Amino acid sequence: MRTGLSAVAGAALEALYPPVCAACGAETAAQGGLCADCFAEAAFIAAPFCDLCGAPLAERAPEAGERLVCEQCARWPPAWSRGRAAALYGGPIRKAALALKHADRLDIARTAAGWMQRAGRDLIAECDLVAPVPLHWTRLLLRRFNQSAELARHLTQRAGRPEAFAPDLLIRRRATPSQEGRGRAARIENMAGAFALRARRAPLARGARVLLVDDVITTGATLSACAEALRAAGAADVAVLALARVARDAEPHMTGA
Repeated sequence: MRTGLSAVAGAALEALYPPVCAACGAETAAQGGLCADCFAEAAFIAAPFCDLCGAPLAERAPEAGERLVCEQCARWPPAWSRGRAAALYGGPIRKAALALKHADRLDIARTAAGWMQRAGRDLIAECDLVAPVPLHWTRLLLRRFNQSAELARHLTQRAGRPEAFAPDLLIRRRATPSQEGRGRAARIENMAGAFALRARRAPLARGARVLLVDDVITTGATLSACAEALRAAGAADVAVLALARVARDAEPHMTGA
């Protein structure tokens, strides 16, 4: 009954408010998607890419059994084992990510989860838990939702694994200042000790393979802090999956590990 009512409500809303592009506002066929022009402009990531952070690499075929790792991850290995991102953060993808995060366009999360599912199909299949990067409770109170949790929820539903969704596995123990404009070292310092396992959920992480979900990867400092908290709690493995990652040449100035 509830599903039927939701479908009717959704159809009524679409009749009143026609679906529009998540990036430019042009009318589209379905809510939360991109119009044809914006989709063509979006920089979706295809192989070859870094197996640790998902950054696209120069075109070349990997040798059998070879693990491709970018220069930065080789120099500063992240705290997780594998990483993927659906697209580069820029153009229509940046606009869609910002609309999801700041304009209450929750419909975008469902479509974005489809892009993420294609990028991280192997990671989703092999994990036990899918956990979003948490917001501090004060920010959650202001924003009313966690965009990473919305992406993780739709991701597990699309993959047919709703039981793996662990929205409250991690907590953000302190309200960290914005990472914007900070270099690598400053971002790591800002995130140090910011995350922990929720006490009553901590037993779930012991021996588990956890997939961390976030909207955007920049230097990876936030995801590394989350991964460190999970490993300290006994997680067997931590991988990461994001909607987008910032291109290497657009990252904040690197100031050291």
